[in-house]
Amino acid sequence: MNATKIKICGLSRPEDIETANKLSPEFVGFVFWPKSKRYVDPETASSLRLILDPKIKAVGVFVDAKVEEVSDLLNRGIIDIAQLHGHEDEDYINSLRQLTDKPLIQAFQLGKDPKEDPKMTLLRALTSSADYVLIDSGMGSGETFDWRVLEGFKREYFLAGGLDSGNVAEAVEKTHCFAVDVSSNVETDGKKDSKKMKAFVDAVRKT
Repeated sequence: MNATKIKICGLSRPEDIETANKLSPEFVGFVFWPKSKRYVDPETASSLRLILDPKIKAVGVFVDAKVEEVSDLLNRGIIDIAQLHGHEDEDYINSLRQLTDKPLIQAFQLGKDPKEDPKMTLLRALTSSADYVLIDSGMGSGETFDWRVLEGFKREYFLAGGLDSGNVAEAVEKTHCFAVDVSSNVETDGKKDSKKMKAFVDAVRKT
């Protein structure tokens, strides 16, 4: 079995990139949603990308952005992959495919709509035409969910939601996910913490 991949999301400073370059996660994330406290504008992301190790894929996180905005950042090489974290549907994905051939991640939040059965959310994830899917407990909620709902989910996925250095090994063992995604739990006072980043990466790689 291939080793579980790692995505560290919400990088916004040169020192965050320097730490990532030392730890070599497979993916890092830049958040382009203006309402996020981790928001970076395209110019900042471009300058950060220049110092990012080329072996690490840069993921851009978007929430209901215009397809032209997403495709522009992909086609300019500021990001390698777009992560769609809003209400984007198959029509949106198809429109984006007309403008770029770069990979897409579609995020699905199990706790977003209390009226929706988690199994229905997972069914939508299973049939998404995106290259990858991400399963989360909620947008940046920092909370875990019952991983047992993922039993029998027949697709590779990024697992997010409340993961930290203390529980990520258990998460990997129980879910056999393609990748794990972390943001707030490797921060101190709202900024990425190099020690917490290293502890998280070490915990994943020991599994």
